[in-house]
Amino acid sequence: MGKRLTWTALAGLATSGLLSGPLSAAPPEPLPAESLDWQPWGDDRPADALCRGTYVMPDYRLPAPEGERVGIEADSAHYGEDGESILGGEVVLRRGTSQLEAPRVRVPGSRESAFAEGPLALRDQGLLVRGQAGELSLTSDAASIDTAHYVVHDHHLRGDAVRLERLEDGRYRLSEASFTSCDPGSELWRLIGNDVVLDRESGFGTARHARLEMGRVPVFYWPWVRFPIDDRRQTGFLWPSIGFSSDELDYAQPFYWNIAPNHDATITPRWITDRGLQLGGEYRYLFPSDAGQIDGAFLGSDDGGSSSDPNAPSRRFEGEDRWYVDYRHAGRFDARTRYRLRYGVASDGRYFDDFGRDFGEQSTSNLLRLAQIDYRGDVWQLDARAQGYQKLDDPLLDRDKPFYRLPSLTANARWSQQTGFYQQWRSNATHFWRDVDENRVPLRESATGTRLHLSPATGWRFDRSWGHLEPRVEWFATAYDLDFGERQTDRDTSLTRQVPVSSIDGGLVFEREVELGGRDYRQTLEPRLNYAYVPARDQSDFPDFDANERAFSWQQLWSPHRFSGADRVGDLNRLSLGVESRLLEDERGRERLSVGMGQAVFFDDRTIDLDGDPDTLPPESNVELHRNATRNRSPLVTRLDWRITDRWRSRWEWLYDDRLERTERASTDLQYRAPAGHVVNLGYRWELEGFDPSVEPDDDDFRNFNREEYDLSFAWKASPRVDMIGRFLYDNTNDRTLEQLAGVQWNDCCYGLQLVWREWIDDNDTAGVDDDFGDRGVFLRFVFKGLGGVGREADSYFEEAIPGYRSTAF
Repeated sequence: MGKRLTWTALAGLATSGLLSGPLSAAPPEPLPAESLDWQPWGDDRPADALCRGTYVMPDYRLPAPEGERVGIEADSAHYGEDGESILGGEVVLRRGTSQLEAPRVRVPGSRESAFAEGPLALRDQGLLVRGQAGELSLTSDAASIDTAHYVVHDHHLRGDAVRLERLEDGRYRLSEASFTSCDPGSELWRLIGNDVVLDRESGFGTARHARLEMGRVPVFYWPWVRFPIDDRRQTGFLWPSIGFSSDELDYAQPFYWNIAPNHDATITPRWITDRGLQLGGEYRYLFPSDAGQIDGAFLGSDDGGSSSDPNAPSRRFEGEDRWYVDYRHAGRFDARTRYRLRYGVASDGRYFDDFGRDFGEQSTSNLLRLAQIDYRGDVWQLDARAQGYQKLDDPLLDRDKPFYRLPSLTANARWSQQTGFYQQWRSNATHFWRDVDENRVPLRESATGTRLHLSPATGWRFDRSWGHLEPRVEWFATAYDLDFGERQTDRDTSLTRQVPVSSIDGGLVFEREVELGGRDYRQTLEPRLNYAYVPARDQSDFPDFDANERAFSWQQLWSPHRFSGADRVGDLNRLSLGVESRLLEDERGRERLSVGMGQAVFFDDRTIDLDGDPDTLPPESNVELHRNATRNRSPLVTRLDWRITDRWRSRWEWLYDDRLERTERASTDLQYRAPAGHVVNLGYRWELEGFDPSVEPDDDDFRNFNREEYDLSFAWKASPRVDMIGRFLYDNTNDRTLEQLAGVQWNDCCYGLQLVWREWIDDNDTAGVDDDFGDRGVFLRFVFKGLGGVGREADSYFEEAIPGYRSTAF
């Protein structure tokens, strides 16, 4: 469980004007680096080192004595009549793992303690304490040192104290003390307290009347504060998250509860000035074979936001309770059998539009509901699930509500013989249901019911290094038992469909050795043919539970399936021709360049669309759909994948209509990635209006314009400490900027800073752009290494927006 407590505070914060009286703790001035076991990096400096050096504990000067005995080494010794011993010169005492070094040490006759005059040094298992005077118990672990300066080597921590005591239970108590993870000589931040206790065994420290200083300027105050001194999780308050706008303050104060090593929770009260008080939370658990979490939030009686327009979307739920719950669980029964549970629900379709989840999330379009168990065997693959989701639209029309699968049972298998023959079995039985008023949706969309789909297949695969041949026959058999509810209809509720899907795929591979640019390559020439035949079957009475027509692409050249899902089987009589050439280098056959070109020839019109009628074609008024159904050849598909160097890579795809002499879709990407962490992406997208047949004019994602976009993004590691990130996404069709992002990250030895400005366009889920609206924000995250951080994490969004970028670990 990865969450680690950043810091905890029992009460409030105050400005520096409150720093008086008990807040005036003044630790001694720090010692120079050479007195703190500090070793600056030399030629052996690691490439990713953030610190300017490291703390190195030297070897013990005396071997460990046996048992509880004390080992002593001194230049001189004087003994008094009462048994007192006075050691002088260069004195070294060692007991167990503790070692004291001082110029003068007095040991009373009782031999229970030793008094040292400084400058002295006390060492103990990765800890160094220097001071002016001290007392060390010779029978326990207790010790006290005046004017102390300490270093915890492994955690890169140091500090100073007027007095440091090592208690018998192993804890350290410091008076008028400081604490920081910054390199010696740096005072970017430090925590100062009147009474500081460090517990290395439990991994945390506490301080009373504590203040946080940045550059010796006080910025926060706590009457009592608890903070980690290692990587273990601790219960307590986390740093707050604060957001500002011209008319709104958004303040969230999370509290972290470390329930057990495998359980934790975060409780987050959040105050939004124009909406009210929201209470959010997250609970996580981890077991050897399963894990899960539940998160959610509740806001009672929404104040409605700051808009003065009573019809504004944010005012629709004024006075109503707003909430969401999202539960996730996953585990396994054995190595082959796994299961998943998920249930998400929100009070309304605008919840995440109004309250969001994090900085980078523009919207949450749905919340999943799922109960699934699957088995992966050598031959059989079994899956059983109940699945659905809440679509987060407001308002949500009945026809847009998703279908639930209650349940869906799948059984697939494959058998292969050494002769090249194989058999394949695919089967699925699903009951589809959704909560709609049957009289408010089109007749076919009012149907619910059960679908049984079987698709056995057999084929033969001949595969050699010089080519392949694969004839294949698949049988699609589907049966429905439908229910139209209270809707009056004379449609048949028991429907069946049987469709053979046959194809033959073959290709050759020609090779030759070539030399380019002084380097040896193996070049291939790979012509390929694919013929597919699927007869038309009347499916006009069939429901549409999960069907979508696929957009044409390089992959579709070689597939006999025009639709996803099982509700539609598209008719097809097509021959695809293509050729691909590759450049392979070294013995491993690493691909440097791949370029391909292909086109499909259609021998018949494609009469089956989502309406399923084999006797009609799309109306000529719908130009693109009619043309796609009647054209006798596909667009010419050209693709290229070129690994220019180990750092530069380019991808290109172009779909060109050679009859109308126009581009239907094009995409170009150029990427630079360096081992140092630099990433630069250049992208271009063009897509003809209506190119994707799966998106209908009444869908939220439909665009009534040609898409032409430019995309530039980068992440540049200016140094091991500084990252520059940015993105510019431009809609050339509508002459508008869809997104601008610019930011910088400093990742120093003792702090991390992430500052990002972002401006973007929110799509209002309509075809046009007139009702889209812009938004902007500034993201700030500050992390004090060893103490915690302020601000929301947005790393996942940056990695999505900038392909190839990996966020800096603060």
